[in-house]
Amino acid sequence: MKIELNPQQKNAKATFRAFVDEQIVPYADQCDREERTPLNLIQKLAQKGYLSAVIPQESGGSGMDMITFGLLNEELGRGCSSLRSLLTVHSMVAHALLKWGSRFQKEYWIPKLASGEVIAAFALSEPNVGSDAKSVETTATFSGDSYILNGQKKWITYGQIADIFLVFANCEGKPSTFLVEKNTPGLTIAPISGMLGVRASMLAELHLDNCQIPQENLVCRQGFGFSHVAASALDYGRYSVAWGCVGIAQACLEACIKYTSQRKQFGVYLKEHQLIRQMISEAIANIKAARLLCYQAGYLKEIGDPKSIIETSIAKYFASTIVNKVANDAVQIHGGNGCSSEYPVQRYLRDAKIMEIIEGSTQIQQITIAEYGYQEYLFSAELTEISQQLVGT
Repeated sequence: MKIELNPQQKNAKATFRAFVDEQIVPYADQCDREERTPLNLIQKLAQKGYLSAVIPQESGGSGMDMITFGLLNEELGRGCSSLRSLLTVHSMVAHALLKWGSRFQKEYWIPKLASGEVIAAFALSEPNVGSDAKSVETTATFSGDSYILNGQKKWITYGQIADIFLVFANCEGKPSTFLVEKNTPGLTIAPISGMLGVRASMLAELHLDNCQIPQENLVCRQGFGFSHVAASALDYGRYSVAWGCVGIAQACLEACIKYTSQRKQFGVYLKEHQLIRQMISEAIANIKAARLLCYQAGYLKEIGDPKSIIETSIAKYFASTIVNKVANDAVQIHGGNGCSSEYPVQRYLRDAKIMEIIEGSTQIQQITIAEYGYQEYLFSAELTEISQQLVGT
């Protein structure tokens, strides 16, 4: 089996790379220091059709196939993980509405999301709820023809500038999902700063105090908020993050190759030292392996194979762990310079750590993957027993 990008995907990757090198890389460190993303940069993403990557062309989007969408995430991740995270959450909300939204929600919101007129954020995490997403404490109460929301959301990516939030709450004990606009009375948005990594992603904490939203802002049905809406959106998020990890790792590799080709120690370039070559070779192998796992997950998503979910978890798990190894080695190779803000590898390392936490931590992925392994083993054992019985007859 030959794994190869088709001509359209190759052209798309080249276009993405050129855009990132010209529009993102020169400003990424400044965005990190200032802990903000310039609005004009977000507008450029929208103008290029990147924010509408998962939205079909008939709805005003770019309608990218899953591999091309992955390539876009890789290149954006290579340039700036914060900006890539905007693509992640914006796409998660768009996907959720396309799959589970009402006809009105699709017709009203999807074109606005596609054009970038509206920026969307995904509001699931809370001060007391992270990995245990089913236990959200935010509540929704039906009153008259409206829902009243109360609670807090935390670590909301681009929550400082988002126009609409996909909020998860318990409604009469049933996990449910709602669209909440930023100007809703009772909604207070508090910026979060001082984070370890992805500092330009403009995190926010949401305080919902008797927020009254119209009945038609319920997405899907009561009780389906986590099992359907969140689950499918998070699957897209994991896929985006996995590719973003490949992008960070690729950025580390390229920085190391450049640095070791210019820096001399003990009379020779760093690249001539065997231990440096060992770290470079490990990075190359790990990046290629992670990229292949992402290709596999993307292909299965494109053809609608149910196994794409577990393959995405595997890709996210592997890519997020190896990028930390690659980024750590990149800082080590750069030595003291690697700890300086004058070199981007320190940013890559800080951003890499965040990748092991968001969209399902490393440990959550391990639990999921191990459970899948046991189920596969039991299924194989049953097939073997049946086969032996058939042979015996």
